[in-house]
Amino acid sequence: MQKNISVLAGDGIGPEITTATVKVLKSVNQHFNHALTPTVGLVGGDAYDRYGVHLPEETIALAEKSDAILFGAVGGPVNQPDNPRFKNVEKNVILALRQRFDLFANLRPLKILPIAAAASPLKKKIINGLDILIVRELVSGIYFGPRRQYEENGERVAEDTNRYKAGEIERILRVGFKAAAGRRRKATVVDKANVLETSRLWRSVTEAVKKDFSEVAVEYMYIDNAAMQLVRAPANFDVIITENMFGDILSDLGGAVVGSIGLLPSASLNGRNFGLYEPIHGSAPDIAGKNIANPTAQIFSLALMLRHTFGLEREAEAVEKAVSAAWAKGLKTKDLAAPGEPWLGTKEFGQAVADLI
Repeated sequence: MQKNISVLAGDGIGPEITTATVKVLKSVNQHFNHALTPTVGLVGGDAYDRYGVHLPEETIALAEKSDAILFGAVGGPVNQPDNPRFKNVEKNVILALRQRFDLFANLRPLKILPIAAAASPLKKKIINGLDILIVRELVSGIYFGPRRQYEENGERVAEDTNRYKAGEIERILRVGFKAAAGRRRKATVVDKANVLETSRLWRSVTEAVKKDFSEVAVEYMYIDNAAMQLVRAPANFDVIITENMFGDILSDLGGAVVGSIGLLPSASLNGRNFGLYEPIHGSAPDIAGKNIANPTAQIFSLALMLRHTFGLEREAEAVEKAVSAAWAKGLKTKDLAAPGEPWLGTKEFGQAVADLI
């Protein structure tokens, strides 16, 4: 298979984890006789230094000629909030890419991995069997609705508008129901329909769409209850489908439940299987350049790319099994190693996984 991949490493640990992951990609090419070609583009601070913007047109043009995007991370030190290299960088890059390519479906798998199970704050009996897919609508809702600040009777007021069209809801529901049909055939639609008009529209559209997926059991759950159940009995969930802000909250909560946000990948897809694949952790500038970042979430994001954009299930499984095989051999990054236990740097762990493909 011949495909083009835009590699947008970004800031902080982004370049390190992306370089390690590209090693794994090249190993996949070698062992499965593919030509999945990575080409590097600039985003974030380095792009600002060169072009004066965080997401230059040159990078957008590169992505438009590609079949998928492998994304690292963007963002700078928290003590430099007004640094022009990083100010509003997430909005200028992540949100802009989502809108530009209509990446409306965000897939975030949450699964208990043996190596991180002990790090979960929950008891083993609670997390046993946890395997959830969160399907989050990504380009609408309150993050993209009209917003403003103004004065009213001498007092400052701010407004953010949560706005959804029925068609936007329908397409994300179909992604979620299709995923559920291939898993344990249960979908939980999370909303706040006792308060929000947008949530009542979600329920109305759900009632219509679920008729096309009779094999999937559909339940509704309020966001506050869903957050509680994700901690109390997470193994009861299969696929969670929800709006943009609720999905953002539940995804990060789920990361804490499974023990490490540093191991979790994500896929953001449009209706043509074009996708942006990235770890859900941040740029971690405090450890950048030290060769101690864990590239596992980025490597797992590559596996999602192979599976969802290119339809290469065997290759995706090979990547995931190579990571597990590395751990089974005692090959770990610093964050997963016990005190006094040997560990591998970012580059070395990426090479180890590549060697095990």
